[in-house]
Amino acid sequence: MPTSLSHDLKCQSLQLLSDYRQHSITSTRRNRVRNQLVKLNLGLVRKEAHHWVDRCSESYDDLIQVGCLGLIRAIERFDIEKGNAFSSFALPYIRGEIQHHLRDKGSPVRIPRRWLELRQQSMGMTRKLRSQLNRQPTEAELAAALKISLQDWQDIKLAYKNREPLSLDIPIGDSEGSNACLGDIVPDRKYYSFQLAEEDRIRLQQALVQLEVKTRDVVEFVFLQDLTQKEVAELLGISVVTVSRHVKKGLSALKKLMLKG
Repeated sequence: MPTSLSHDLKCQSLQLLSDYRQHSITSTRRNRVRNQLVKLNLGLVRKEAHHWVDRCSESYDDLIQVGCLGLIRAIERFDIEKGNAFSSFALPYIRGEIQHHLRDKGSPVRIPRRWLELRQQSMGMTRKLRSQLNRQPTEAELAAALKISLQDWQDIKLAYKNREPLSLDIPIGDSEGSNACLGDIVPDRKYYSFQLAEEDRIRLQQALVQLEVKTRDVVEFVFLQDLTQKEVAELLGISVVTVSRHVKKGLSALKKLMLKG
């Protein structure tokens, strides 16, 4: 897209977003402005739909519809006063909506052989980076070490997540009769894991550092790196039962820490 057109698009979007936030605007006018914003930024949705259409069983049109829901969600949450580019703000919401849709439907994602190899390499690389950094590596650091983009690493994780879905209904209370679950500690369920809203990601990281080192390692491996409990046990040289115990302990502590905030 030529620079002038890109600038015009940005200016139009910002003006419409400003109009959308006006308290005096009527509901009819607000809906009209929102539709204009969706139409104006539909290219963001098309780009993300093209990225996924060859990697799942969903049709391009279905992905467009789902992505538009994410775009609308971004329009609703965008704060123009923070000075962020709307396109950069909206993409995670569009991508998150599509990924959530694929996980929710259990739509099979084809896993290329290269991805399978990278998944295996990631375990050893994670162990190496943990030793070098003296902490759990970020997804960006792991992707860089594997010599792939962060987006490719997230796609690999999604493929495995679809094959063995992570349930947000995992009970995390101290007693068997508790109704609390993993989803309760994350304010925005749709953007759990690699699509956490930024404010939720910060709160989660702040809570994680307050856990005991071993418990934190286990929780990060299971829920942020998406390893199975068996894989974590092998990686840390402990039993699966011990991993399970740390998971229960860590999630219970995280719930208390995050709800406190």
